[in-house]
Amino acid sequence: MILKKWDELPKEFQTPEVKEYYDILSRKRSQLVLKRLFDVVVSIIILLVIWWFMALIALAIVIESKGPVFFRQERVTQYGRRFKIFKFRSMVANASRIGSSITQDKDPRITKVGRFVRKIRADEFCQVLDVLRGTMTFVGTRPEVPKYVEQYTAEMMATLLLPAGVTSEASIYYKDEEKILKNLSPEDVDKVYVEKILPEKMKYNLQTLKKFTFGYECKIMWKSVWAVLGKNYTEQDFEVK
Repeated sequence: MILKKWDELPKEFQTPEVKEYYDILSRKRSQLVLKRLFDVVVSIIILLVIWWFMALIALAIVIESKGPVFFRQERVTQYGRRFKIFKFRSMVANASRIGSSITQDKDPRITKVGRFVRKIRADEFCQVLDVLRGTMTFVGTRPEVPKYVEQYTAEMMATLLLPAGVTSEASIYYKDEEKILKNLSPEDVDKVYVEKILPEKMKYNLQTLKKFTFGYECKIMWKSVWAVLGKNYTEQDFEVK
């Protein structure tokens, strides 16, 4: 989890808005190293434990519908670098051509197997591969597609000082995001997401950067598990004691 020197950052990051967050993270370089070591060790353990379940999901996807096992969409990670994320395909093969980049509740593009794996967040299990290769981390701002990153304010760019994350405080609050966007047209989905949901999520992502410690991220991971199991959380549950 290497944090570049300030003058080595891309020019779009060298702003007063980003500097505040950079200074906070630069004082915690040892914890960033610990964060990376944790990512590598835990991702290897997870792969060893659930490889068989991932194989079953892959088989079910292949049996149900034509198309690749993985959905490899371009996302943005640390320092604005683009990468293709690993996700189990939960929609029909040409989903990106027939709808929005944002998925709605009861989206007709979702397959039967896809609905099940999305319910238990299993479509994101294979993102441990992204964590292992360093394009993602377990806790961090969820990776957005380039067209949404282009809408970032100068302050929002600070979230790209670290790799994109599998889970985050914001993703716990917005775990039912698809339901919020249900019954909207593809055009309205993008508009509502950019103007209302994205700014709110980024507010929490920026707060998380300010509160960053390895221990705090472990707390987010633990609460993420319970959130998937149905527990709801408020901001008070994440207060730093």
